[in-house]
Amino acid sequence: MKQEIRIVIADDHPLMRQGLRQVIEIEPHLKVVGEAGNGSEALAMIEELKPDAAILDVDMPHQDGFQVARALAARKNPAAIIFLTIHSEEQMFHAALDLGAKGYVLKDSAIDDIVTAINEVVAGRAFTSLPMTTYFTRRQNHNHVPDEQQLGLRQLTPTEYRILKLLADYKTNKDIAEELSVSPRTVETHRARICQKLNLQGSHALMKFAAQYKSLL
Repeated sequence: MKQEIRIVIADDHPLMRQGLRQVIEIEPHLKVVGEAGNGSEALAMIEELKPDAAILDVDMPHQDGFQVARALAARKNPAAIIFLTIHSEEQMFHAALDLGAKGYVLKDSAIDDIVTAINEVVAGRAFTSLPMTTYFTRRQNHNHVPDEQQLGLRQLTPTEYRILKLLADYKTNKDIAEELSVSPRTVETHRARICQKLNLQGSHALMKFAAQYKSLL
């Protein structure tokens, strides 16, 4: 028999909490020990009950899920954190994992994903909903990039990231401008912003970086 896993669910929508609880407690080894409707309540409950896993809605009143996660990290609370969210943007995903979360579950697939997510994060592994797997793979790849550039890569906009990939294919500003239907001057502006985010100096530094890490982009 599997060891019991204790869980706290924090979401400001009672129906969401109820739906998750019903799905989770079908599994005999999973037990929901508390439900919170806002971040402050969640933080107090997690501190008191010391669950194995905490499911945190990113958008909650009083304190949002990110604020709760920061507070738990500061207090060295060992609960494995799963963020529950409607946000599928890459920057939000990276921000969540940068806070030490092991799981990132989209609300529209939560009923299907949540049990697997709990089992994975409690075992020390990461879990993300299927649409986020590309971001997760990219994140793992970025871990091979020097520390000073890792954060910058995560801060690139989709257009900047696309330009970086095109540069890795040795495309000129003119080529990139035609592909993106913008002016070469706009490409230059994007390149300058990419260099700033990646802390790269010199006229060829960006090309060199793109070529060096092409397989990871």
